[in-house]
Amino acid sequence: MQGKTYIDTVLRTIDRAWNCQQESIGNAAEALYTAIRDKHSVFVFGCSHAGMLAEEVFYRTGGLAILNPIFFSGVLLNTRPVTLTSKLERLSGLGTIILEENGVKQGDCLIVHSNSGRNTVPVEMAMTAREKGVTVIGFTSLAHSNAVASRHPSGKKLFEVCDIVIDNCGVPGDAAIPVEGLAEPMGPTSTAVGASLIHAIVIEAVERLLADGVMPPVFMSANLDGGDAHNRRIFEEYKNNIFYM
Repeated sequence: MQGKTYIDTVLRTIDRAWNCQQESIGNAAEALYTAIRDKHSVFVFGCSHAGMLAEEVFYRTGGLAILNPIFFSGVLLNTRPVTLTSKLERLSGLGTIILEENGVKQGDCLIVHSNSGRNTVPVEMAMTAREKGVTVIGFTSLAHSNAVASRHPSGKKLFEVCDIVIDNCGVPGDAAIPVEGLAEPMGPTSTAVGASLIHAIVIEAVERLLADGVMPPVFMSANLDGGDAHNRRIFEEYKNNIFYM
């Protein structure tokens, strides 16, 4: 039963990714903590399925209100034909344009997710952000990155242009499960592992804020009594750091 194998593989990969890079995870939590403490903003970006991490963490029950997704439809899965995303994420200049149009500035923190780490837009966005004095956290698969060539003109891959790198410990190609009778493996792990790690890092950042006497803006479910009023207060207090409303 390869379905069970997939679940076991995801759990093992999460465990390995968490336990083998505590220093990087701690540095990522510290970067978020510092940005929030100093009233800067936090942004999350990815192309195609990598963009699901940006959707996962914003406007989310139990999540930080000041996590801002960067959405550009041309590289997201609502694009039609969806194959256009693969062409646009290789386009030089686009990453810089997207970054600058979203108002990312010095002192902010940017999380960029790219499993392969090879395509031009995420690499360019990370490079441009660092030039602006932004702390960049890259979520990627080092095994995949090291197995392929960069598509960025510099020859660099995402893990080479970030301040902090979080390895999702996935296999090259992402799909991890062989199925008898099928040439192609199935069961990608990057989304499940990435979502687990990013939530864990956010929680650690919140713990640091609380230890510093800062009450973090954490959403309450709108489907619980009092949730709407709680969230309205957050939107008003942090309106200068929330860009998705």
